[in-house]
Amino acid sequence: MSKDIEPFRAIAISSLAHQLKAQGRPVIHMEFGQPSTGAPAAAIAVAHRVLDSDGMGYWESAPLKARLARHYHDTYGVEVEPDQFILTCGASPALVLALTSCFAPGDHVALARPGYVAYRNSLRALHMVPVEIPCGPEERFQLTAARLAALDPAPAGVIVASPANPTGTIIAPDELAAIAAVSRERGIQVISDEIYHGLSYVEPARSMLEFEPGAVVISSFSKYFSMVGWRLGWLLAPKSHLRRARTYVGNLFLTAPSLSQHAGLAALDSRDELEGHLAVYRANRHLLLDALPRLGLNAIAPPDGAFYIYADVGHLTDTSLAFCKALLQETGVATAPGVDFDPVNGHRFIRFSFAVSTVEVEDAIARITPIFTDPARRLATA
Repeated sequence: MSKDIEPFRAIAISSLAHQLKAQGRPVIHMEFGQPSTGAPAAAIAVAHRVLDSDGMGYWESAPLKARLARHYHDTYGVEVEPDQFILTCGASPALVLALTSCFAPGDHVALARPGYVAYRNSLRALHMVPVEIPCGPEERFQLTAARLAALDPAPAGVIVASPANPTGTIIAPDELAAIAAVSRERGIQVISDEIYHGLSYVEPARSMLEFEPGAVVISSFSKYFSMVGWRLGWLLAPKSHLRRARTYVGNLFLTAPSLSQHAGLAALDSRDELEGHLAVYRANRHLLLDALPRLGLNAIAPPDGAFYIYADVGHLTDTSLAFCKALLQETGVATAPGVDFDPVNGHRFIRFSFAVSTVEVEDAIARITPIFTDPARRLATA
């Protein structure tokens, strides 16, 4: 029997935004976590050359895996072998691969709430049981070792995300070490989603592999490397897990796109261009953190990384989805409803993505200001 799951409601917001845009309305897309920039210039140049010279096919790039291994050595001081990387069509298949190869139907897997909508829904679709740990301001909306240790019985696994979606919060190194220790003591398999690594405005995010070599890591070229549409990600697995994971990926997904693998190799050496994107996000973050409290949005999760601001709008609405739709209709600014990320308390939160241009952020602030500051302009559905 198939398992029903909840929809990703931000997709409905995006569909409405595109409808309004087709009608000639000016729309600012802050509903999805995707960079408005394209792939690095060097990656695009390589792709053009490959299209003219390579018929392509099912393939896993040995040079790309070797370069990723060097990236982990240089960035985290972690020694991994190229063959520990399984290249995937983005992080979403890597998540499914991690869950199916690590756990069985009926297994309980812990995760923070709020958290990325696909964690909960993928677990349910695979007939596993999400164990959502409520994490509020006192935990900086993040998983802690103490909360994981308190679960009885111990879950089969835990999903850790740092920086996190929707909050952008980063787990401190000592807390990551404590989570790793609790997991080892209790036999909990760690799945670490590190897709937002590289996007940090405080201290750099640390890899779970620095603290738990047995962790399974998920990541992607979609966020920092600005290659969303290229659909290229990876699963980094311990050697003991590789045979099982490769058996699953061969049957479920085959290989990542060949063209994207060529481009991804070039992207890994495009740091100057990519750091320029990060500078734009940093400026956008500053603008929003300055403006939103003046609009009455004072309860904001600390956006240490990624490109999100998760804001409490409970003084204006108790239905975040309706609020986001009305805000879009009224102002042309598309945002994501918090209920996607937290089915319990998310009705009072919305998420802004600031992975757009600085001009768009400035325009969005100007558009929404009357809604939040003028009682006469309050949204009718709020």
